[in-house]
Amino acid sequence: MSLIRGSLFNLYLLILTLIMGVFAFPIRLLSRRDAALGYAKLWARAVLWGLETLCGVRIVISGQDNLPDGPALIASQHQSFFDGFVWMNIVSLPAYVIKKELTSIPFVGPMLILSGMIPVDRSGGSQALRGMMDAVAKAQNAGRQIIIFPQGTRTRPGERVPLQNGVIALARQATAPIIPVVTNSGLFWPHSHWRKYPGTLKVVIGKPLAADTKGRALIPAIDAAWQTLCKEHDLPYEPVENSVDVKTVSQ
Repeated sequence: MSLIRGSLFNLYLLILTLIMGVFAFPIRLLSRRDAALGYAKLWARAVLWGLETLCGVRIVISGQDNLPDGPALIASQHQSFFDGFVWMNIVSLPAYVIKKELTSIPFVGPMLILSGMIPVDRSGGSQALRGMMDAVAKAQNAGRQIIIFPQGTRTRPGERVPLQNGVIALARQATAPIIPVVTNSGLFWPHSHWRKYPGTLKVVIGKPLAADTKGRALIPAIDAAWQTLCKEHDLPYEPVENSVDVKTVSQ
């Protein structure tokens, strides 16, 4: 069943993206950032509707009262492509820090740039880091909520990997609260593009880190906050394979 669900969802996602990609051309021609962001939010809602409807995934988001009204630096775990959609409609002005390769995807890439996402060339060294920091600073000054994935890549649920030092550089210049976020999205939308599992997918938003958490203290503070949130909300904090019955794990 997981293969059937995944195949149906992938077909839905492909058709949805092609249709919305075509209708996005007027927005791209007019270079309207506000319209592009609104259109991206609509696309994200449609993607998650398909995940819930076709794959039997119930999405539960908690801790939204911990989000400030204005700019924020949201430090989220990253387990699946789901994480790249969900924040589009949790916050008002999302700006993901994304890998540059995503901007080359037909239809999607140009809209990512126009809607104000922040691409980073991960092979670009210190110059790329400075460019990212400048872009993040401008986005924060515009009141946007910056979404970063300190793990730097998708991980298995509960897997612990060294967090990237780039988050330290961002935090040094950040004037906005740093918000830790945990999820179990990898149980339902795993690395396998062809399988999707039903159950309760959770996104838990923690309280902002202490304002004086800077420099080298930041990475262990994020990691500790993640571990605490996982334990408090019964999310995996030890590696979980997707071959298990995720429905019993997640509910």
